[in-house]
Amino acid sequence: MEAQPRTVALFISDLHLQEAMPRTLQAFLAFLRGPARQAQQLYVLGDLFEYWAGDDDMAAPFNTRIVQALRAVSDAGVALYWIAGNRDFLIGPAFAAATGAVLLPDPYVADIGGQSMILAHGDAQCTDDAGYMAFRSEVRQPAWQAAFLARSLAERKAIIASMRQGSREAQRSKSNQIMDVNGAAITALFDSTGAGVMIHGHTHRPALHVTHSSDIERRRYVLPDWDLDSEAPHGGWIVLDAKGVLHRLDHNAVEFEVSTGP
Repeated sequence: MEAQPRTVALFISDLHLQEAMPRTLQAFLAFLRGPARQAQQLYVLGDLFEYWAGDDDMAAPFNTRIVQALRAVSDAGVALYWIAGNRDFLIGPAFAAATGAVLLPDPYVADIGGQSMILAHGDAQCTDDAGYMAFRSEVRQPAWQAAFLARSLAERKAIIASMRQGSREAQRSKSNQIMDVNGAAITALFDSTGAGVMIHGHTHRPALHVTHSSDIERRRYVLPDWDLDSEAPHGGWIVLDAKGVLHRLDHNAVEFEVSTGP
């Protein structure tokens, strides 16, 4: 019997893994044991963790379990790639070494399965949110990160908890439009790269957006967030199959959207 060709790549983001969401963790671990092992490449496009205080927090049992599960995927021969999100941008080289992941810049342009793709977390394109963009610019500076990581782990976690509370309060006064990506920023990214496909997360608004420029089709896939602990459990990923077709699957691996590749 002829073996089935392996999936070219899987793309996930926004799992926000935390101890308060055990069902989401179990779903992710099942994903790593199942679909991820059947792929050639796995791309994590940010916010795998609800927060990341620094690579020295890998010793925490919860984090250790996730790191070991990712390492098992790498050891099984799956190429693992990582783009930082707004919650886990402090992921560093120790995490990469422990999991076998390759840390990528945001955005990242690559030829994957014969398609030119832009991969991003998506927060850098939310340019209408001036307050967040200023915060993002500050905390992505190497000097800020070095000073922050020089603090004790306990102090860092306390600061992060305060930041998260402040973020939740700020979001209550922001419109949905402000917290979504800016159309001009998306167009500029397509124009600067020449790619025809973009995949990102961050907004928690899964969709396929198709636009045209000079008769060239552009497809932007927005990944879903994962929350299997809510009353309306949801989650999913994008698949690039061996035929060059992109599919979006939900957490039960039930296909709910298909788009044919070029």
